[in-house]
Amino acid sequence: MTETSTKMLPCFLLAAGRGERMRPLTDDLPKPLLTIQNKSLLAWHLEALAKAGISKVVINHAWLGSKIENALGNGQEFGLDIQYSPEVNALETAGGICKALPLLAPTDYFLVINGDVFSPNLPIAQILQTASGLNTQSNKPLAHLFMVPNPIQHPNGDFYLNGSEVADQESKGAEKLTFSGIGVYHKDLFKDLVMDVPAKLAPILRQAMSENRVRGEKYLGPWHDVGTPERLQELNAIYE
Repeated sequence: MTETSTKMLPCFLLAAGRGERMRPLTDDLPKPLLTIQNKSLLAWHLEALAKAGISKVVINHAWLGSKIENALGNGQEFGLDIQYSPEVNALETAGGICKALPLLAPTDYFLVINGDVFSPNLPIAQILQTASGLNTQSNKPLAHLFMVPNPIQHPNGDFYLNGSEVADQESKGAEKLTFSGIGVYHKDLFKDLVMDVPAKLAPILRQAMSENRVRGEKYLGPWHDVGTPERLQELNAIYE
């Protein structure tokens, strides 16, 4: 990828979850529209993407999806082109990505961000630079994951990071970290999925890990999983 093409990297924002742990706040509002500093979680992401020069964004939705479309429109307010991938029933992460691929139309790689994480100052430009180098690596990676230190609510982490290799099994020198919900994926990671059939992301990533085709890095910038009303309240107090 050239510098110009990385800025055209499509981005997919995951916003189809029901947000059960956030009830009652999510009884009449999609979780990604909850606000910090009077700005929705999705708006934080969209502003960062626009600032980095990304123009094409696809957002999936299921629960109260029309409220997301009404709030964000076609993206003109953010200087973006936003399209939507509605799901009658939430298709899980990988299933949602599979359904959205025709809209994303990636040449190879694309960026995916969980709509319910809060990561102010996320270095999108740096992420694009990372994406631009994936095609040049041997055994071309199918995914590049951004890993974070294990938060108190998820102390056991998800995957092991050893250098730039992400694995499901422990190895000497590896550190077990939490997957941030932010990753760059190659479209081929999803080639065996069936459209409109729910599919989880973790098993697909583990298969790619077994083929040594998942890379990653440790991200130490601000990152929060906005999982409960109490955590949302805390973040609003911290960032006021």
